[in-house]
Amino acid sequence: MQKDITISIIAPIYGVEKYIVEFAESILSQSYPHIEFIFVNDGTKDRSIELLEELITKKYEHLRPQIKIVHKENGGLPAARHTGLEAATGDYIYNVDSDDWLSEGSIEKIAAKIAETSADVVYFNYVKEYPTRSSVKRERCYTSAERPRYIRNMYNHVSFGTLCNKCIRRQLFLDNTIYVPKYGYAEDCYVSTQVVGYAKSIAYLDENVYHYRKGVATAMTGQQRRKRKREYILNFLDLYLKYKDVPAQHNPIANIVDDILIQAGWYSTWYNLDLYSEFEWLAAAVRGAKIRGGGSDVPLVAQIITKIVALWK
Repeated sequence: MQKDITISIIAPIYGVEKYIVEFAESILSQSYPHIEFIFVNDGTKDRSIELLEELITKKYEHLRPQIKIVHKENGGLPAARHTGLEAATGDYIYNVDSDDWLSEGSIEKIAAKIAETSADVVYFNYVKEYPTRSSVKRERCYTSAERPRYIRNMYNHVSFGTLCNKCIRRQLFLDNTIYVPKYGYAEDCYVSTQVVGYAKSIAYLDENVYHYRKGVATAMTGQQRRKRKREYILNFLDLYLKYKDVPAQHNPIANIVDDILIQAGWYSTWYNLDLYSEFEWLAAAVRGAKIRGGGSDVPLVAQIITKIVALWK
């Protein structure tokens, strides 16, 4: 295995005092030697950074040359990830959240898959960790030629649009303009669709690398759900506007344009978001969008209703 593949792990830190030691232990104790550890202090007001520094001093002082702690004003997760990317120098980027953790030896397995395949994106399974149980989220295996289907499946929640289950060649960010969303909800899918769209090759690693901590489920109010749906679709309408005039052969989201438009129309109607008034061009765009049967997040009947509503807008 190539030993010179460097992986930059980027971890935004905000309000994770309760979890930071367990998280940091899981990445600093990785067996793979060529890791750049980038902790982005997103203006946290608790003791997260203090506890991190104490852990490094006590157990991982030998890794100091590989560790960067970047401080910034609080700006939210997308901005923190972007700050970490700017500080990274590794061959590959791996974005993680600092209230989760990694499996032992997982970075070495990722590096081995990179060395074996030279893929631009290596993606893998993750585990949802509930208070009393674990649930393995196994990803589908796609060939590099199936990247368009992978992108569409990510957008429609058939596959995982998360960044925590993808290790990405840093050159993709240097060679292409990969946009960062305004809103934090679904920010990872917003980036993932672009990254996979620009990638020349992908490779699946059938390993449970990442452990995603899930808290106790709480009932979401209608207002909260409406706010989330609004942020979600505003992010992707923004992505659509950024790429709508880019030729399909160079457009990383070409395969989800119809899905974005139909979903925007459906959300506007079902969640009473009034997006047609906010975006005067939306009705015409929805009328021109193709109905996509299988794999869509919006049921076929709802797609037809959306098209009919758009006729009257």
